[in-house]
Amino acid sequence: MAAAEPIIKFGIIGCADIARKVSRAIRLSPLSTLYAVGSRSVEKAAKFAKDNGFPESAKVYGSYEAVLDDPDIDAVYVPLPTSLHIKWAVLAAQKKKHLLLEKPVALNVKELDVILEACRSNGVQFMDATMWMHHPRTAKMKEFLNDPENFGQLKSIYSLFTFAADDIFLEGDIRVKPDLDALGALGDVGWYCIRAILFTADFELPKFVIASRNPVLNKVGVILSCGASLYWEDGKVATFFCSFLANLTMEITAVGTKGTLRLADFVIPFEEGKASFSGGVKSWFDDLVTGWVPKPSEHIVTTDLPQEAQMVKEFSRLVGSIKSGGSEPEMKWPTISRKTQLVIDAVKTSIDKGFESVEVIS
Repeated sequence: MAAAEPIIKFGIIGCADIARKVSRAIRLSPLSTLYAVGSRSVEKAAKFAKDNGFPESAKVYGSYEAVLDDPDIDAVYVPLPTSLHIKWAVLAAQKKKHLLLEKPVALNVKELDVILEACRSNGVQFMDATMWMHHPRTAKMKEFLNDPENFGQLKSIYSLFTFAADDIFLEGDIRVKPDLDALGALGDVGWYCIRAILFTADFELPKFVIASRNPVLNKVGVILSCGASLYWEDGKVATFFCSFLANLTMEITAVGTKGTLRLADFVIPFEEGKASFSGGVKSWFDDLVTGWVPKPSEHIVTTDLPQEAQMVKEFSRLVGSIKSGGSEPEMKWPTISRKTQLVIDAVKTSIDKGFESVEVIS
């Protein structure tokens, strides 16, 4: 009889709004438990624990350091502003805490490499918190994209993630402040768009990128809206648009020589328990060119756990295999994070250089 998988004890560093969702995910995952939370004050940490279903036995700390110094904590989730990631992620790795890090993972790939080296040298698992990657729909989409008979060779990708932020957000959110999250919309919603493009392209990096002209910046120079085009040597092309200034939209369209994949809710599904995508295969016009033959089909995928709990479950499984089975950290996740960051950097450089073509160098 196989031994039961260990339950991973999580500490949360910081009480950002998104930590509410991940706290719930840690509770829902069968392989994890909420063990501790730390904030800059005990009062804030205690209120967060009470409001978000932490067990009564959970530890409440008035500093981030105290969480990392707790010897019983296996892993930490870090939802702090991006500018603080390099300090606290590196320290977490040095304290042998496995690291689930909110995106964007760093301000640039130079910082991320410091974080990843700390994880590697200390034998800890790294994963970024791009939740949609763990929805079972994502695996089904990959099957469709990899099907040579029904999708063929990838030719084009379009990705879009926007939401219309209110004045309170645009004036005060950390994502619009240069000292906290200097990448703005590019690092936040743009991260998802670029990850979607790389996922669709089987994580093959583009050769170069060109940022779209006329990005919108706020008065302190943080990006509120931008886009870019990505180009591969074999002729593939991708475009994306991300914005804090347009209605909530989150789409992927991928076009192959034989098929087309589309979905309109890739970051957060319309419904928590099920999600879908459409697949058009060898589409053409009907005889009078008044309709499509065959029509795209809808593929519905159900899940017993929400995607963020699936993420925590997978992360916990990897941590458990290291903790109890002597396994090495899974390098798939840091590799994907680094490729996403490389493209983010290239787009930002293209914007800064007047929309020049920028080569993506790994």
